[in-house]
Amino acid sequence: MIFREATRQDLPAVLALLADEESVLDPASIVVGEAHERAFAAITADPRNEMLVLTDEAYDPDGTGAGAGTGGVVLGCLQLTYIPGLGQNGLERALVEAVRIRADRRSAGLGAELMRLAAERARERGCGLVQLTSSKRRTAAHRFYERLGFARSHEGFKLPLAP
Repeated sequence: MIFREATRQDLPAVLALLADEESVLDPASIVVGEAHERAFAAITADPRNEMLVLTDEAYDPDGTGAGAGTGGVVLGCLQLTYIPGLGQNGLERALVEAVRIRADRRSAGLGAELMRLAAERARERGCGLVQLTSSKRRTAAHRFYERLGFARSHEGFKLPLAP
């Protein structure tokens, strides 16, 4: 497995993971819209944000297409946002968002490895805390996070803002 920053070529696969948690969608079927392009560009341009992917060993970093169709599959993703704060003696914290593992690869330890690698990345950056929110509907995800040692410490609130 390779854990790395996502590239633009990974965007359809990441969007496929985010679009449907219960199915494996073909990234080629995903329409990458202008809003997705802007968001991905903003994430990659911001030193406090990272979109990270877990891929199989056949990742093709030079883009030659070697092994195309048999490797380099995005198996999981998450976004890390680093937040400076005055609380906890000014320790930076890492916010984890958009955690997904391909539906056909779950229960094999990939999610735990993805989260372990993300926490290690945050620790290396000097973060004193990793935090996340999860939709109340994702009860299996909640059990997963608790198995990893995350505690339900806060109640979350969201306020949608009209465009």
